[in-house]
Amino acid sequence: MSVKSQQETRKFETETQQLLHLVAHALYSNKEVFMRELISNASDAAEKLRFEAISNDKIYEGDGDLKIKVDFDKDKKTISISDNGIGMSRQDVIDNLGTIASSGTKKFIENLTGDSSKDSQLIGQFGVGFYSAFVVADKVSVTTRKAGEKPEDGVYWESTGEGEYVIQNIEKADRGTTIVLRLKEEEEEFLDHWRLRSIITKYSDHIVLPIEMKRLAEGKEDENEKTASNEIVNQATALWARPKREVTEEQYKEFYKHVSHHDMEDPLAWSHNRVEGKLQYISLLYIPGKAPFDLWMRERNHGLKLYVQRVFIMDETEKLLPLYLRFVRGVLDSSDLPLNVSRELLQSNKVIESMKAASTKRVLDMLEKMAENEPEKYQTFWDEMGNVLKEGPAEDFANKDRIAKLLRFATTNNDTPIQNQSFADYVSRMKDGQDKIYYVTGESYEMVKNSPHLEFFKKKGVEVLLLSDRIDEWLVNHLTEFEGKQLQSITHDSVDFEKFEDKKDKKEQKKVKSEFKSVTEKMKEVLSDKVEDVRTSERLTDSPACLVASSNDMSLHMKQMMEAMGQKLPETKPIMEINPSHPIIKRLKDKDIDDAKFNDWANVMFDQAFLAEGGQLKDPAQFVKRLNDLLVSAAS
Repeated sequence: MSVKSQQETRKFETETQQLLHLVAHALYSNKEVFMRELISNASDAAEKLRFEAISNDKIYEGDGDLKIKVDFDKDKKTISISDNGIGMSRQDVIDNLGTIASSGTKKFIENLTGDSSKDSQLIGQFGVGFYSAFVVADKVSVTTRKAGEKPEDGVYWESTGEGEYVIQNIEKADRGTTIVLRLKEEEEEFLDHWRLRSIITKYSDHIVLPIEMKRLAEGKEDENEKTASNEIVNQATALWARPKREVTEEQYKEFYKHVSHHDMEDPLAWSHNRVEGKLQYISLLYIPGKAPFDLWMRERNHGLKLYVQRVFIMDETEKLLPLYLRFVRGVLDSSDLPLNVSRELLQSNKVIESMKAASTKRVLDMLEKMAENEPEKYQTFWDEMGNVLKEGPAEDFANKDRIAKLLRFATTNNDTPIQNQSFADYVSRMKDGQDKIYYVTGESYEMVKNSPHLEFFKKKGVEVLLLSDRIDEWLVNHLTEFEGKQLQSITHDSVDFEKFEDKKDKKEQKKVKSEFKSVTEKMKEVLSDKVEDVRTSERLTDSPACLVASSNDMSLHMKQMMEAMGQKLPETKPIMEINPSHPIIKRLKDKDIDDAKFNDWANVMFDQAFLAEGGQLKDPAQFVKRLNDLLVSAAS
């Protein structure tokens, strides 16, 4: 290594400093993690080089034999991990080693529990794998050169993890990266041939690249007596390409931790298949046990990788699986695609379309079997990733019915916010003559649970789905029925209450409507700028009033969501229903109430009903003044 420029000392970003301190001083429960992370990074560097070489094989610089080398020096107390992958430029080093994406770091820090055994498992999930080196090292140096650049464009980086690093240009003949860790005194147990070899076998046996170490002298146990030749210490074959009978459950789980960007929890399920016939490809698909931290970043690449004959091509999940299955991790390896296939070609490639359709079916198969045979495990999946699956009916019409059977909801039947009831569960409890699946939507479980629209249904013992996730409004707009049973919002005026009422109820409703005709007509006149109509209500038993949407209009909750997103909607007015059995409404029927008081009560009733729907009043001060005036009047 020859120096080409003066050293430059730079400070880490603030959050990176905080993270380095945590890594170096708090995450000690699983020290072996550093080797797995650094080998995985080296493997990724080789995959990137292979992909670039598809269109430009000169980037190999005459060396296409990709490998990873691990070595140690007991005297210097160092471990080195080298690769001849893509390497890094000076700016790459600054971007990758000097900073970490703020959102990722922030979430990493927020997820720390204070339990070191749990905290160490977070390494890798937030793009901080390189920094795991500071778990065992008090100084880390990196020597690298990007493939295709000149020897004098090499870069040297060094840090003790205390808040700053040095960087300088050097001359480096070969491309790739070498990381050298100077171990802390208490971590010298890793300066051992068999210790390192066992870690590599345990965590990185599935890495496609050969991982080499110096061979021990024949018959010698002392690592100081090493020969000049190297030996490969991992299987160096793609795990997915091996027959299922040769792969143990532990190996499947360990490979998941690699393709999932090092989620340390075991997957809930996996499916390993070799397809032969018209198409030839291998799929190894995993369902995680914990939601990935970037699950809601739809624009990000996710965890399904495409290989062609074991050469990495891309990880743009939306071309390999529908986006509502973006929680899936794994590998697809095709024998039918050309190695130089472009991302543009993939968009309309029939092989990709067939693989995507088959992979979607396999994932849904896994979820169906889990839901039927292991309901507790499925509930774990649903609690973590159910909201993403709810995107399915809008995105995947062909599988809409299968997805519908997998959905889970909270309902008035189980009196808990836990979403553990299926459509089939609901249908099995439907009342005689009931032909619709009723639901109510809102901003929170508490809001929908206490919605005035539920009062009639609670009285009659009719179950209602309680939908409080933001995605639920979109779901019911695209999933309108289940096995012939139409979904019906109880906040619309089209609900047919008569099927649950006897003749006596119907006769009473007709009488009440007539008695309160003057009240409803007067309230409609007072609130003409706010409501389309005012009616006596069949749905209310306790609340004085509620707002309902016309059958052709979107729900009030959906309208509020759209407006919050900046959408301009055509002007529509709700229908106001009043409860003739409520004391306030009865009071409005009295002839001695003056017009001013009637107007105040009418407006207060509307505003209260609007608030119950999660609405925001345009003039809260006016509402408070009216209410206070009425309270003072009532008190006197």
